[in-house]
Amino acid sequence: MSLLNKSHAPVSERATLEAVCEICRRLHACGLIAAGDGNVSARLADGRIAMTPAGVAKARLEPAKLAFLAGDGTLISGQPSSELLMHLAIYQACPQAMAVVHAHPPTAIAWTVAWPELEELPGDALPELILAAGRIPIVPYARPGTASLGEALLPFLPEHRLLLLARHGALCWGEDLEEAYGGIERLEHVAKILKATIDLGGIVPMELEELEALRALRGRLGPRIR
Repeated sequence: MSLLNKSHAPVSERATLEAVCEICRRLHACGLIAAGDGNVSARLADGRIAMTPAGVAKARLEPAKLAFLAGDGTLISGQPSSELLMHLAIYQACPQAMAVVHAHPPTAIAWTVAWPELEELPGDALPELILAAGRIPIVPYARPGTASLGEALLPFLPEHRLLLLARHGALCWGEDLEEAYGGIERLEHVAKILKATIDLGGIVPMELEELEALRALRGRLGPRIR
């Protein structure tokens, strides 16, 4: 049985903590993080937040090493990631958020370095991107690990669940860990397709009528990342 709650049935706290570590292993295996990069958190049933620790290689993370915080950010135990303020900003602005995944997907980040003027990932050429995530805005650069990064997210919350962080990485929040992880995986896949498209001659957008139909369908599907 999955530890990632695809059915939205209640899961035990132990299963949630195991799932946080599983997500970290998947991120590393897919090349979406390296060494101690990235961080994952989950909001527990009693409102506490479980978070990956600072400076620990995520591929070998165990539940016993996770840090715990109260809902207001007060430290309960452990040494949480330096990106703590970013996670707290999401939980405070998005009542539906039960998990946050922050990773460093290489191709997606490269878009923000090569094209610093972009305000969002080009999204008018791929129907899957529109239906799965809608728009993917690019959050202006803020120094990692600072309060400024958490503040930079606020204009995009709670409307957007999947965000690119300029020159830094990506994050996705979801109603469960599977949604939050899936958004990061989806983002890197789309970023690779768009890069290949440019290499082959350039991005050709879909017709306006089709774009409008796809966006309307996305609206009916709801806000979840798919």
